[in-house]
Amino acid sequence: MNSLVEENYLKALFHLSGNGVGEVNVKDLSKHLEIKMPTVNSMMKKLCEKELVIYETYKPLRLTERGIFKASLIVRKHRLTEMFLVEKMGFGWEQVHEVAEQIEHIQSPLFFDKMDELLNYPKMDPHGSPIPDKDGNFEAINYKKLADYSVGDEVEISAVTSSSEEFLKYLNSKNIRLHDRIKIITIEEYDGTMIVEFLKDKKRETFSKVVSSKLLVK
Repeated sequence: MNSLVEENYLKALFHLSGNGVGEVNVKDLSKHLEIKMPTVNSMMKKLCEKELVIYETYKPLRLTERGIFKASLIVRKHRLTEMFLVEKMGFGWEQVHEVAEQIEHIQSPLFFDKMDELLNYPKMDPHGSPIPDKDGNFEAINYKKLADYSVGDEVEISAVTSSSEEFLKYLNSKNIRLHDRIKIITIEEYDGTMIVEFLKDKKRETFSKVVSSKLLVK
């Protein structure tokens, strides 16, 4: 059994490595977790001894297959909890992250399997991210950032890269939801500011480059 702190490290490595596929720089992990590098290095040595992380001095970090599996189960618990809070308890999608951060550390697979069953085995969480199954497998997604598209493209908002309360409250204030279909009308050459039209009601909104980089579409 891994400690709460170890689980937080594994989850961070999972996210930063692109679901366990790539490598992660120790400096980037330190910045992401807001923890000093000597402390991070010490934890990586510990996780390496547990065969969860490939750690070599001055080289990028990689999760082992066992590490990816362990991390995916933590992510599963987090995202299932977020979905349960929204679907069964009436929370807003901007309210669930911090609660899920606490519940994800419960060490009871049966608890989360029952949650999964009650939700009818969802594939995605409220923010459009895939939910791993109890074997650690999850549906691959090939979304791109809205900022990467061009004038005239029609796309569907499918996920967000940030589940921060501030960003989701901003989307709420604009009545923007997942599965909204939009068409890009103009893009400002200077700073990437984008005007889009929502196909359902023809309303138009202006997105900064920061916003369009946090919206994932297909």
